[in-house]
Amino acid sequence: MAETPSGLHSAAFTRANSDPDRLFYAGRSDSSQMDVGARTAVTALYQTTLPASGLILDLMAGALSHIPPEASHESVIGLDVNKAALDSNTALTQRIEQDLNETPQIDLPDDSLDAICLCDGFAYLTDPLAVLEELNRLLRPGAPIIITFSDNFIPQKAVALWQALDAADRTRLITLLLDRAGLGDIDTGEVVPPEDLTAWNDTVHAVIARKKLAA
Repeated sequence: MAETPSGLHSAAFTRANSDPDRLFYAGRSDSSQMDVGARTAVTALYQTTLPASGLILDLMAGALSHIPPEASHESVIGLDVNKAALDSNTALTQRIEQDLNETPQIDLPDDSLDAICLCDGFAYLTDPLAVLEELNRLLRPGAPIIITFSDNFIPQKAVALWQALDAADRTRLITLLLDRAGLGDIDTGEVVPPEDLTAWNDTVHAVIARKKLAA
């Protein structure tokens, strides 16, 4: 059995569509698989979990970040394979065009980020452990990584293992990989929108972890 460094079979991270991600996503107009309610719920989660200021990385950001509009962060860096989507994302102060499945290393200094957000993108990572290890390098000690996902995904590009699991097991998978990447203080749960929001169909699942403090 061919295993990845995560201990999972290499076939678990194959995808139905093998076209380069840059080409595939350049032809798509949709920026998120989440509905309005789910996106609002993610913003509400960020309001309570992101630091009030600092340097934030929005990973696989697309055209729409969910950073609260009233936030006053020093900088919000967006990373995505789709340049057009990044250019249209008004929440960003800096943009990095990059395919994490080709190059998981990110050109930022060690211990430089106050938080990392990954919304609706984990399903598409073909080597998620390598990406999480890189994110652990970038975070300051004690800083959070916030991973959210709904039950919707693009079937051509979501990896086989993700499609085979239910929501609870997807959460367990993320938790396992965060632990193996060296992150700790892991918390999981579902995110709900404000009570007065009626446009709510998608359930949002969240996994939050933090870089361990130096011994």
